[in-house]
Amino acid sequence: MQKSSSCAASYKIPVWPKDLRENYLREGFWNDETFDQRIKDISQTYADDIALCFNNETLTYKQLYLRAVQLANKLHTFNLKKGDAVILQLPNSINYVETLFALFISGIVPVFALPSHRENEILSFARAAQAKAWIYQDTFEGETTIGLTHAVNQHLPALLQLRVSAGSTLHTSLEAHLAPAKPGVVNHPDDLVCFQLSGGTTGTPKLIPRCHRDYLCNIRSAISACDFSRKTVYLAVLPLGHNFPLACPGFIGTLFVGGRVIISDQTVPDHCFSLIKQQGVTVTSIVPPLAMVWLDAAEVCPPDITSLKTLQVGGAKMSYEAAKRVTPVLGCALQQVFGMAEGLICFTKPGDMSLRTLTTQGQPMTPADEIRVVDEEGKDVAVGEVGYLLTRGPYTIRGYYGPESLNVGKFNNEGFYRSGDLVRLTLDGDVISEGRDKDQINRGGEKIDCGELEDILLRHPNIKDAAIVGIQDDYLGEIICAFLLCDAHPPTAVALRQFLAGEGVARFKIPDRFNFPPAFDLTGVGKVSKKQLRIKLKQEYLLSIEGK
Repeated sequence: MQKSSSCAASYKIPVWPKDLRENYLREGFWNDETFDQRIKDISQTYADDIALCFNNETLTYKQLYLRAVQLANKLHTFNLKKGDAVILQLPNSINYVETLFALFISGIVPVFALPSHRENEILSFARAAQAKAWIYQDTFEGETTIGLTHAVNQHLPALLQLRVSAGSTLHTSLEAHLAPAKPGVVNHPDDLVCFQLSGGTTGTPKLIPRCHRDYLCNIRSAISACDFSRKTVYLAVLPLGHNFPLACPGFIGTLFVGGRVIISDQTVPDHCFSLIKQQGVTVTSIVPPLAMVWLDAAEVCPPDITSLKTLQVGGAKMSYEAAKRVTPVLGCALQQVFGMAEGLICFTKPGDMSLRTLTTQGQPMTPADEIRVVDEEGKDVAVGEVGYLLTRGPYTIRGYYGPESLNVGKFNNEGFYRSGDLVRLTLDGDVISEGRDKDQINRGGEKIDCGELEDILLRHPNIKDAAIVGIQDDYLGEIICAFLLCDAHPPTAVALRQFLAGEGVARFKIPDRFNFPPAFDLTGVGKVSKKQLRIKLKQEYLLSIEGK
């Protein structure tokens, strides 16, 4: 595999073969633009327009650029250089956007941690990316991060910690207003611009390397597919580090066309409906569980959200029953979104209120996206049959950042990425999501790797064996169930949740249910039969319904 020379640490970034590179450039999917150039251009084109709104704060495009450039130069005084990786872990705010833009301008590479990530994840991300610094807020949802910061410092004392107080900004904390207001770094289109995180980690995080050229292709293509324009008013509700609200088209796509971004640090319906009304929001993007909460709330007390034209729903499959409620209840069009941080993004057409939008997840956003649906042996299945998704294209990575072992089984010899998604295609070429591989759970749009969680549970002195499975849930799509073989006196569910929290596991990864069977059913080759565990859960569910 051909490698590029631009990387944040000791590993190389897998690149596209020469013939594909030339084709993507010739067809216009790629160009020589960089993020810092685009940010500078929009600051001049839309200088005095409002770019960001958060609570009572606003920032114009010109102000955003000035603060981002000053902060970029200030970061370099901490011996952070172009190509160095930094863990970015901040809650939704204007501070998040200006810090991110500062990193783009400086050439420093953000790793998109979520505010809910804890010791286990932060340490893993920092080691995998060989990060030089960690940017975080001192509290999150009312909880202090003191314990987390002490734990990280104990294990990685060389990791520079840049702390931001709640309600403040990194620009203010570092007195960046004293720094020069002129960029000091020149970036190249093939330079690494950020690390997204793969849904499953199997103990070692899979870092998704995105370069200026391919990630800008992602954003430009999403802007086109979703008809974003200067008139777009986008409500950012989901954590800003997620690929969906970040770049599909997300808040970056909105800013890149001169639109206005309204940032929310809450997801509750009343708060979000109020923002939509006050700010004239035209589009927002949420995951199916949150969509269900909004729909239920709107049916009880119909909101005044007539400005909202499009509700984008992605991260997990939305059921047909829920999808058909969107327009009657919220008064806007539904746009289904299917994709992955590694690349491929599919959309239904904006404004389309046909059955197609209710029952499919749309089509790839560029004609250069290639899709195959295959069986377990890698052979193509017939149209309409369920199989494993393989994809490659101008914004789908060619490999993870790290040892080559991370790519085994994930990329074939032709460079197709095996996402782990089960899908089928319609005759019209629309994608219909049918779930995930057995060893990964999609809980409300967050991907949980079963093997990682099993390994952590096995650290508990009373647990002899562990098996994690996902079970269907109307709101979250799937919930996490842990089957545990224990000594004579198994721990309580409360004790197990406390144990996992103490191991630094993010809250969304902690199992929803714990079961303690006397033994596991095994497959013919002696492995735990997760199929039988799911059958037992279904039987228990049916019995509980009969009992009512």
